[in-house]
Amino acid sequence: MNILVTNDDGIMAEGIRTLAKVLIDKGHQVTIAAPNVENSGKSHAITFKTPLVVQNIELDSLKGVKAYSVFGTPADCVRAAVHLCDKKFDYCFSGINSGYNAATNVLYSGTVSSAIEANLFNIKSVAVSASYVKGQVNYQSAAKIAMELFDKIKDENILQVYNLNVPFLNYDEIKGIKVAKVGKDVMSIYDISSEGNEYNLKLKGFPKEFNGDKDSDIYYLNQGYATVSPLYYDTTNKTSIDHLKEILD
Repeated sequence: MNILVTNDDGIMAEGIRTLAKVLIDKGHQVTIAAPNVENSGKSHAITFKTPLVVQNIELDSLKGVKAYSVFGTPADCVRAAVHLCDKKFDYCFSGINSGYNAATNVLYSGTVSSAIEANLFNIKSVAVSASYVKGQVNYQSAAKIAMELFDKIKDENILQVYNLNVPFLNYDEIKGIKVAKVGKDVMSIYDISSEGNEYNLKLKGFPKEFNGDKDSDIYYLNQGYATVSPLYYDTTNKTSIDHLKEILD
């Protein structure tokens, strides 16, 4: 398969190189398009008031792989690859992200948004994120889980994002992959400091007390499972559209 690999941690991040290499080792043709610098938390922003600058580069650890360094957002990276490459991508992989993109993080995540952007261009996609613990991420374990999932879903003719999260465990310690709904927990814990009339709010993470449902991604991740949630881009509330029409008619 022709596979586009992108991320939001930047083109020099370890996660994207690990993911690209495992896909190449599986026999896939890989193209990389990633931000020139880290773009975490950029959600679905795109560049449109200035030209989008893209550079061809060569990654030392991935000799011969077509790679674009994009001076823009994660969603820009997908757009750049689609417009600059003369091939149709069968799949897009986004990641491996340093840190979970679970629960409400899917709204803020550049990793997830670039996978959704691929869907807008009719490319099936997988977003891969792994737990960040004390400055470390088990990228190898996450890559193995990603390939385990991909082997099972790659022939499915469904246009959606598979949002995969992997706990900080060795591969043989992970209990399995649970299909889970997106949790409602909000990353909302801040360290707050002040000086004069200025406040500094540093985002730390999710509340320690779990507030979500027991079939959600956050719940299963805390139990030692990897989780996968099917996402799709449709912001219309279909259950309310007919009711609203009745009100306005």
